[in-house]
Amino acid sequence: MPALDLANLLFSNLLQESPGESNQPGIFFPPQFFEDGIPYMNEVQEKILSQHLLAGSLKVSSALDRDVLKKAIDEVTCWIVAAEEEETMILQDLNGYQIFDVQLVLRKALQNVWTQPLGDKKVMVRKVSPQHRQLLENSPYDYCREELILLSARGFTNLFQTLVKAKKPLVGHNMLMDLMHLHDKFYKPLPESYEEFKRNIHNLFPVLIDTKTVTKSIWKKCPLPRVLNLLEVYEVLCRNLNPKDSTCPVIALASDCSRYAEKKSPHEAGYDAFLCGSVLLKSAHLLLCRSTDDAVEADPSFSQYLTVLAEYLNKVNFIRGGVSSINFSGKDAPCEHPPALVVHVRGWPELNERKIYEEFKPLCLFDVRQLSKNQFIMLSNKFKHVRLVLRDYRHHPHLRVSVYRHWRHSPGVSCLLQVSGIVALWSLLAFVLGGAPCCSL
Repeated sequence: MPALDLANLLFSNLLQESPGESNQPGIFFPPQFFEDGIPYMNEVQEKILSQHLLAGSLKVSSALDRDVLKKAIDEVTCWIVAAEEEETMILQDLNGYQIFDVQLVLRKALQNVWTQPLGDKKVMVRKVSPQHRQLLENSPYDYCREELILLSARGFTNLFQTLVKAKKPLVGHNMLMDLMHLHDKFYKPLPESYEEFKRNIHNLFPVLIDTKTVTKSIWKKCPLPRVLNLLEVYEVLCRNLNPKDSTCPVIALASDCSRYAEKKSPHEAGYDAFLCGSVLLKSAHLLLCRSTDDAVEADPSFSQYLTVLAEYLNKVNFIRGGVSSINFSGKDAPCEHPPALVVHVRGWPELNERKIYEEFKPLCLFDVRQLSKNQFIMLSNKFKHVRLVLRDYRHHPHLRVSVYRHWRHSPGVSCLLQVSGIVALWSLLAFVLGGAPCCSL
């Protein structure tokens, strides 16, 4: 068959197996495997991919991918007609999953070729005899074996699974959203049940340490400056722990991370991990020092630190909730919500949520939402902040703060009551003015 006809036949078969054009199963890589960067998948996605690999057909995800595959098919079919056995050619500029895609398409279509990835976005194509091809398939030289494709497609999930198998303490700061992300992206889609989510996380990571929970407790016990983020927590602990104390933990930075000692890089993954680990060790050391009247022995062990951290294990901070933390290894504490506050504005035009937030920020932090034109609702997770605002704003000339009552302050309820009042008034007038006339004998 001429090279051009062979290429057209292969590509037309490929298009027939594209999404939306065939009911046949195909090799489907999750969206995150299409993009540049580190791939990942959860167990459900891995199962789907494994099933498609076993089915052995292909789904092409986009016009760009079809163009890449068509170019590769054209090059190979033109070359293979005149090529001798054991001759090779190189396909270039293949990204991510395309390296696997091209090999699987060519191997399925041509029984006399063998493929091998070379790295640097290249794939080598070798012309072989059908007998030699059978010997190579599923051998150690087969780089398209199902387990190797799955290993590459899992990407970062491999590290997640290593952490799960290690069963080591998992440390984070304000880590509830991180745990939800880990569950959804690398384990299974988030369940509908809250209790099931807690069980799953506890089975994956039996020991959780949230430095937010730890430091909140320390700040209640010690007269330390107010802090708003992890970096400020780290800086306060560094200032308040004696660096000359021989028992104080020393944190040595790896050579690749030495810049963190001189330059702040908040929200960079490596730097945040450094801050979180440092805060954990410094907090544990502070708690250890406070737990004994005797001098702390030099170079305390991590097991000693875990002992003083015991009351905080598996308790993950919960923002703006009825409980201060979620207990992943048992029952949560009884739920208690501070009451919401409503702010009535008088004689202060053009006031918005940002200005209300800035007004109360020096005193304490609230979530603010506009309720109506001159009313704002404020939420806090601390009873003392609610009491403080009610006390300090009792006689404010423009802002009247009170506890939110649904039947009194809800715009929907107010509207309903107004409509009901109007209907009742009209009914009363109709009754009075349209009463039955007196009957005479």
